[in-house]
Amino acid sequence: MFGLSKKQPIAEHEATGEIERVYYEIKQSLRVTGVNLNFRTWAAYGEFLPLVWDVMRPNVETWAFESAADRLRSDAVRSVAELGPPAVRSHVSLGESQSFQIRAALDLYHYVNPKLLVFSSAVLLLLQGEEVGRATTQEADRLPRGVPPTMYSMEMESEQPDDEHLMELYRDIKNSLSLRSINSDYRTLALWPDYLSAAWQALKPLVQTPMHQDAANQLRETALTLARGLPYPVSLDLQAVKDAGAEIEEVVEITESFVQLLPGLILNMARLQLDWREVAELEESPFPAPSPQFEKEGVS
Repeated sequence: MFGLSKKQPIAEHEATGEIERVYYEIKQSLRVTGVNLNFRTWAAYGEFLPLVWDVMRPNVETWAFESAADRLRSDAVRSVAELGPPAVRSHVSLGESQSFQIRAALDLYHYVNPKLLVFSSAVLLLLQGEEVGRATTQEADRLPRGVPPTMYSMEMESEQPDDEHLMELYRDIKNSLSLRSINSDYRTLALWPDYLSAAWQALKPLVQTPMHQDAANQLRETALTLARGLPYPVSLDLQAVKDAGAEIEEVVEITESFVQLLPGLILNMARLQLDWREVAELEESPFPAPSPQFEKEGVS
């Protein structure tokens, strides 16, 4: 079950001290407008998040990490492409502004979720005592930090909305996906409740199908392989995890749940994207980073 922790995730506006510092660096290094649920959950465990972030950050800021996420995103799109568009748009009356914002929100999560899977997979391997990364200079070039200027702000509806229909929709999503906390993706789409309702009705019948589960399993295995192949070898001192105030068994269980959930979430967001963009476009990053060659040559 995703989000097994009984601890309350730390929201961005609640962050102080080292957590606030790490939240800022996450947004700059991952090139994203907000802090996703996995980081907010880890932040509730003493100094565990600063510890694991500082270990992983050198790899996160490389072209190899970006390329790994690009690979997962492309694989996910190919997996759902044969299903065709879910036709959610035809069931919801949306104005031009609403359509623009929903498309931008989907681009945000289509971009960041594969990164979260690579990161969470690496953290799981580290917690299991495995060294992540290999000594190589291949794709170790650093990416430029900073949020892409056209990326949608990671705004979200409350996890406890006043709207009873929306609350019931949250409950259905959590029960169907075995979630303890509702994901950032669904909370953002909840800003347009009619769209989220129609989207979930399109997604729900598919999430338990063998095809969906097989595709999710393949993404999960690919992510673990890609995490092992990151350019900088790093390891995690499990005693340091305990000293940081985290129970190892609990953070392992939580991290396993992230790795279990994220592939399906990536597939779901890719499927919704088929209503808005062509497959070839979706296989590419919505916010491509400058390539190492361009950076070296000074080409913008």
